[in-house]
Amino acid sequence: MLDIAIIGAGPGGLATALRLHQQGFNPKIYEAAPELKPLGVGIDIKVYGTKEVTEMGLLEEFQKISVEALDSVFYTGHGQEIFAENCGKHIGYDHEQRFVHRGTFQMMLRDAVLERLGSDAITLGARLQGFEQDDSGVTMQFEGGPGTVRADVMIGVDGIHSAVRKQLVPDSTRTHYSGVAMWRGVTVMPPFAGGGRILHIGDPIRQGSLIVYPIANDEDGQGNQLVNWVCEQQGKPKGLEDWNVRVQPDEISHVFDEVKLDFLNVGEMIRNACEVYIYPLIDNDPLEQWSFGRVTLLGDAAHAMYPRGGNGVCQALVDARVIAEKLAEIPDPVAALQAYEGARREMVNRLVIANRGEGPEVIRRLVEEKSNGQPFDHIDNVIPRAEVEALFMEYHRMAGMKRPDDAQKDGAFKPVFTEATMRKTAAAADIR
Repeated sequence: MLDIAIIGAGPGGLATALRLHQQGFNPKIYEAAPELKPLGVGIDIKVYGTKEVTEMGLLEEFQKISVEALDSVFYTGHGQEIFAENCGKHIGYDHEQRFVHRGTFQMMLRDAVLERLGSDAITLGARLQGFEQDDSGVTMQFEGGPGTVRADVMIGVDGIHSAVRKQLVPDSTRTHYSGVAMWRGVTVMPPFAGGGRILHIGDPIRQGSLIVYPIANDEDGQGNQLVNWVCEQQGKPKGLEDWNVRVQPDEISHVFDEVKLDFLNVGEMIRNACEVYIYPLIDNDPLEQWSFGRVTLLGDAAHAMYPRGGNGVCQALVDARVIAEKLAEIPDPVAALQAYEGARREMVNRLVIANRGEGPEVIRRLVEEKSNGQPFDHIDNVIPRAEVEALFMEYHRMAGMKRPDDAQKDGAFKPVFTEATMRKTAAAADIR
C-alpha cells in the first residue's frame, strides 16, 4: 500500500484524502496553517460537484449546511430580466446544485477525514520548505511539525501560491491579474425569490457585475438566510495579493442603486452587509505539465481559475476522484499520476482560459451593447432566445455538465469560449 502525502488541507486536499481512503489508501495531510478556520465566503457547488460529494457519502451532511439552488436569473443594470434557467434537479440533472459557505464546506470535509482516517490524519503547522524525489519515493522537509517526512507519492494541493508548484515549475508562480477587483460580502436577510435563486445583475460596462445567492438557511434562528454577494469592477484593488482586506460596504453599495427588482433592494443588501472584503481577480497561467515523477499537482495548485461559473472547487473535487482511481488501478505510481494528468489537464486548462473571458456572464454585456444600455420592451427584441440558449448550452458542456435538454451528440463539441474569442469587459464605472 502506497504512503501518500497531501500538501494542503483546503477543500481539494481534504476531498483527495477521502477519495483515496475510499480506494483503500491511508494518506496523510500536511497543512501550513496552525489551525483550520472556516474562512472565506460563498461557493457555488454545481451538479457535478454535488455528485462527487454524494459519492463521498456526505450528501446528507452537505444538505444540512447549504442551500439548494432553484433557478439562475440574469438581469440588466436596470433590473430587467434577460434570461432564466432552472438549476440542478429542477432542470433535469440527477443531482442538486447547492450554495454554501466555503469555510463551512471545508469543516465538513475536515470532520469526515478525522472520523474516517483518524485524528492523526492531518498535521497542522507543517509548512513545506522543499522536497527531493528518487526512484522509490519523495523526501519532504517541513518547517515545524514533522520535520522530515518520506512518502511514496506527494500531491500538492496547496492553493494558488503553491510551494509544490513553485519548486516544480519556478517560472509559473506569477499570478495573472485580470485588472478586476472583487468586493465580496455576506448579509443576513430574509429569503428572496423562493430562497434559492442566484442573481446575475448589472451592466458590465457602466456598473460592473454583481452575483448574489444565499449560502445558509436560518442563519440567526429567526428564518433569515446568510446571503453571499460579489461585485466585480475594473481597477487595481488595494493589496493586489492580499485576500483579506476588509472594507466598508459604502465603497460599492451606491453603484447598483438604479437596479430595480420587485423582490430585492440591492443597495440596501450591500449596505447591511456583516462584512465586506476586497480581492484581486487572479489566476495562474495553464501548465503544460502537472505530474513530475512521484509528485503531482491538484486543485488550485494545478489550475487556479477566475471564480466564474462556480467551477474552481468543483473541478478540484473531480481531480480528487480521478487521482484516487488512477492510483488504485495502476500499480506504478508514476504511470498513475501521468494517467491522472492525461484525464484532467487539457479539459481544465481550457476552462481556465475560458474563465478569462466572461464565461456565461457575457450575455449581460451583449444585451447592454445591443440595447445601448437602455431599457427595452422585450428581451427578444434585443437578442434572440435561441442565441442565448446556445451560449449557455456551450458553457455547460465545457464545465463537464452537459444540460439534460442538450441534443448535441457527445464528442461534437468544439469550444468557442477561448481567450481569443471571448472579449473581456472594456471598461467599468468609476466608483471612487
